[in-house]
Amino acid sequence: MAVHLSALLILAGLTGISCVTTIAEVSVKTDNSVTIPCLYDRQYRNNVKALCVGYYWISCKFAVRTDQPDRSGRFSISDDKTLNIFTVTMKQSANERMVYWCVVEIDRGSDRGEYFYLSATTGTPSLYVDNQEVTGFIGEAITISCRYSTAGEMKWCRLGKNCVTRPSGSIDGTRVTIVAQSSTVFTVTMSELKLTSSGWYWCAKGGFQMPVHVTVTEKPTTTTPPDTSDAGSTTIEANGQNESEVSASPPIDLKLLIIPLSLLVFIVIVALLVWAKLRHKQTKAQPSTTATANEEITYATVKPKKRKSNQTQEDATYSNVGFVRKKSSQKSNPESDAEVMYSSVVTIKKKNVKRDEAKDADVTYSTLAEYHRNI
Repeated sequence: MAVHLSALLILAGLTGISCVTTIAEVSVKTDNSVTIPCLYDRQYRNNVKALCVGYYWISCKFAVRTDQPDRSGRFSISDDKTLNIFTVTMKQSANERMVYWCVVEIDRGSDRGEYFYLSATTGTPSLYVDNQEVTGFIGEAITISCRYSTAGEMKWCRLGKNCVTRPSGSIDGTRVTIVAQSSTVFTVTMSELKLTSSGWYWCAKGGFQMPVHVTVTEKPTTTTPPDTSDAGSTTIEANGQNESEVSASPPIDLKLLIIPLSLLVFIVIVALLVWAKLRHKQTKAQPSTTATANEEITYATVKPKKRKSNQTQEDATYSNVGFVRKKSSQKSNPESDAEVMYSSVVTIKKKNVKRDEAKDADVTYSTLAEYHRNI
């Protein structure tokens, strides 16, 4: 094995594999899948990425490539060109220790790669976590439990960045605290999370690492409705059994009554305005109909009477003139309060000339009487 490691180191120096970074060794239970991140230089973001399996760089075989998916279902690969990280997910059924390579293909040149060990066991892995995906919120904290069965120093590292050892430290401005909870578990707490805290990290214990992907997002704002499950319920015990039945109706939401009440008030206000406007028009038109209500009317009664014989037989005209002053309940008006003169004229025609014998001619007299009409 020492010869193999020496050969790998020599090949690493010859091929310039330092442009790719990944973990050193991961332990996994057989038939369980694990995801491995591989960080590469930004200049290779458009190159083909691949996972190669084999002890020797020169003779390793591609298990999966970004331009050629695996059909066996054991491997999958994805490339995040924004973060310059491609990840490979694999499942190993054999109880053995294998060497894999994270590879970046170089056109017209030597490929770049970095190797890691994958140890599969039927028992408990040397170092593992409950979940490789962890989500946290900005300004809050997350805690990852790293479970182990091997000796060595406890660390928390970020891919391509620095590591923090116990008891505490910081990575990119995020505070990290490591606490040994027991002889088989230590916890890592990241406090005051930021959006830039998202990325790939790993637990380290001795020579093993376990990758963990941290995602930091804004905390969603949610409203929790009040718990009314116990409102209006009674409990009855009968034959050793408890029965609950709701005896009260659910509360009425007053918000549902606001709209109809508002509409009713609006209709009442409009009706009052219309009524007031009509009433005003009627009041304004009333004086014109009563302006001439209190007028004085003069009636005349005419009685015929014989004229004496010694009077000249000629046409006689009599005129009765009366002055009537118009009274009104309205304000004084020069035109309406003027005196009005009424005149009635009766013409009496003389009889035939031959009627000399007639002693008396017809004479008409009139009597005037005042009458007040009130309307």
